[in-house]
Amino acid sequence: MKRLVITERACLIGHVLSLVFGWAGLLIVLPNPDLIASLPAIGEKAFAWSMAGGGVVYMLLGTATVAIYAYRTLGLWHWLTFMLPAVFISLGSELSGTSTGFPFGHYSYLSGLGYKIGGLVPFTIPLSWFYVGFSGYVIARAGLERWLKPSWLRDVSAIATGSLLLTVWDFVLDPAMSQMSVPFWVWHQPGAFFGMPYQNFVGWFATGCVFMTVATLFWKKFPTHLPSKQLGLPLAVYLSNIAFGAVLSLAGGFWIPVILGVSLSIVPAFILYRTANSTQISDLEKLAEIQQAKEKTAQVPVASVGVMPK
Repeated sequence: MKRLVITERACLIGHVLSLVFGWAGLLIVLPNPDLIASLPAIGEKAFAWSMAGGGVVYMLLGTATVAIYAYRTLGLWHWLTFMLPAVFISLGSELSGTSTGFPFGHYSYLSGLGYKIGGLVPFTIPLSWFYVGFSGYVIARAGLERWLKPSWLRDVSAIATGSLLLTVWDFVLDPAMSQMSVPFWVWHQPGAFFGMPYQNFVGWFATGCVFMTVATLFWKKFPTHLPSKQLGLPLAVYLSNIAFGAVLSLAGGFWIPVILGVSLSIVPAFILYRTANSTQISDLEKLAEIQQAKEKTAQVPVASVGVMPK
């Protein structure tokens, strides 16, 4: 277990460093051709490699981080019954979107995100749906456990909140990634919201709801208690990816998506995280009270409970 924790943290650090490296490449190096020309041969090769495969690395590290966390804290069943629906359902939506325009609108992926499945969707994209979607869902569900008793209402609320957190990630990231000097995808159906059609957000929310619903139904077969005390990792993964998109969008002058995105992602995520942690503290306090009551009972003289000593 200790090795898993070490590997998990190493992957998280690598994921975050990859995001920072991406900022540097996209915002500092790429806009300055003179800087690229001044690099030594090995520097030029490193930059060329980062532009060709940097996006692949950070998404693979994000996937590995969350996969290890899910396996370590929830077990094999709960990890796979979330990851597999998330990957395959999102892949289906992406293949449909890039070929027919449903459910996101008409768009296509360019280079820089890895091998394309069916020549349409980079294999890393469904993986990113998994690790951001899982992070949002776990935070939402753990936080809502404080307010709502086990019921269909809590399940629906967790699915809706997790899907919203997932959708806001694209809400913040999409303007920059589709309209930078070197875009990673392009819209063939320009929309009213900073180049994006509103249909895109409906498609994201609906896709998230579908695979989170499937995962929730699987999880009901073997109920689990979410690790409220260990939500720091999914929160770090979620916020670092929100920050990545926010910084790029701010650099592109997209202030409104970032302001709205922060309001709909960072604030709710922190509230849910703090609520989940307060639940954990409350449980510990109850256990402490029970233990203290047992100790007091053990100290009561036998005669005081109506039994005369010999």
